[in-house]
Amino acid sequence: MEQFLRTELLFGKEKINKIFNANVTVIGLGAVGSFCTEVLARVGTGRLTLVDFDKIQITNLNRQLYALHSTVGQKKAELAKKRVLDINPECKVETFEVFVNTDSFEQIFKNKPDMVIDAIDSYNPKLRLIEYCFKNNIKIISSMGAALKTDPFSVKYADLFDTHHCKLAERLRGDLRKLGISKGIPCVFSEQSPQIKPIPLSEEENKNFGKNGGPKILGSSPVITGIFGLLLANKAIELLSSDSRK
Repeated sequence: MEQFLRTELLFGKEKINKIFNANVTVIGLGAVGSFCTEVLARVGTGRLTLVDFDKIQITNLNRQLYALHSTVGQKKAELAKKRVLDINPECKVETFEVFVNTDSFEQIFKNKPDMVIDAIDSYNPKLRLIEYCFKNNIKIISSMGAALKTDPFSVKYADLFDTHHCKLAERLRGDLRKLGISKGIPCVFSEQSPQIKPIPLSEEENKNFGKNGGPKILGSSPVITGIFGLLLANKAIELLSSDSRK
């Protein structure tokens, strides 16, 4: 198609055809996932499964692609689907507005994706998703922590077990080893030490989270989260279009 001419001129016909036939599942459509999905749509990925149970909130406007004043309160998955189809009407798009856990994996993965992008914020769903993909031989690229980071040149791609200066990755390594996994989880991470301390929620805000209180607010930059998403997409494109892909 003419709209993908510039991409074809860069990658060549053989590689672009592999992208056209690729089937990718993006889990988490927030700051990182939205930018990753944008690139996958613009290079002509043939099939996208988009997973997110959440709605746009006013605090998403500083970094999330689908977050506008006009979209506050709307479902992220539906907004993502609409945007993808506006970019490439030929893309086959399916959405799941579900919370990611072991009970929803069968539904999410029924179409047998070639690649999974993990852009989940919540720890336990991320851990279980990585475990599931690894043990079921599903290719996955996982996003580590982008919050509290400010240096764009510190964002890197590596195996999760080779990362450093990322508390999320450190915690995952420990739990994954207990599950018998000690390598083979590609990820995007920042090697910058966090420079800013998280701000605790107010007493009023904590009431919404019960007696144990709520999470701390983690400051985040649209530059860094965007780079995370773009690098995830870039690596996915590279792997999907490689000569080794069957």
